[in-house]
Amino acid sequence: MDNLVVDIGNTSSKVGIFKQHNLLEERVFADHAALREYLLGVRVQAVIVASVSKTYDTILPSLTHIPSIITLTHNLPLPIVNLYATPETLGVDRLAGVCGAVQMFPAEPCLVIDSGTCITYDFINQNAEYLGGAISPGLNMRLRAMHEFTARLPQVAIEGDIPLIGNTTKSCMQSGALNGMCVEIEGTIERYRQHYPQMRVILCGGDTHFFENSLKGAIFAVPNLVLKGLNSILLHNVSQ
Repeated sequence: MDNLVVDIGNTSSKVGIFKQHNLLEERVFADHAALREYLLGVRVQAVIVASVSKTYDTILPSLTHIPSIITLTHNLPLPIVNLYATPETLGVDRLAGVCGAVQMFPAEPCLVIDSGTCITYDFINQNAEYLGGAISPGLNMRLRAMHEFTARLPQVAIEGDIPLIGNTTKSCMQSGALNGMCVEIEGTIERYRQHYPQMRVILCGGDTHFFENSLKGAIFAVPNLVLKGLNSILLHNVSQ
């Protein structure tokens, strides 16, 4: 049985087609119109939709030809124990990420670091209990904030090799955002390892490639971790 997973993010949407736990196809869409056109042509048995921007109504009409349709909310049964104090406020992408971690590394503590619009840290212990984590500004958000909250700093992007010591305003801003974020990530990992020395660290998200080769220690870069997690949640529900 083929399953479809749809991850609607803040800046783009990702879809994946799975046969059980095997990812057969992955696509990225920059706008909802192209996504809807694609979904109308997909033939699968079940679909799960997760949206951090709460746009389910714009997508669901394109899925009515699929027999089983599931939307990810905090009330949906999960293959983990969610101990978050305010589950109704928890981003569904964060839930999917830790479910993907459990599917990859069962019975092991995992720290999932998702680097996108924001950077999120999510921890799940060896008993598949999700404890929570942290949220911090993402790479482009940091650069944009420096531009918008000052009078003279320009809007810049990360491009090419970024030096540690910038010698222009642009390169100083790039260094501060990128190298500062690397130090933040490494420091967060180190503090978690003080309590969970054997934990797995998994990187995902659109900005993963900026950091995966700069971080110390054993780090697993899994760009499609959220898709894998959504599929595990779907399988958990259709099998009940």
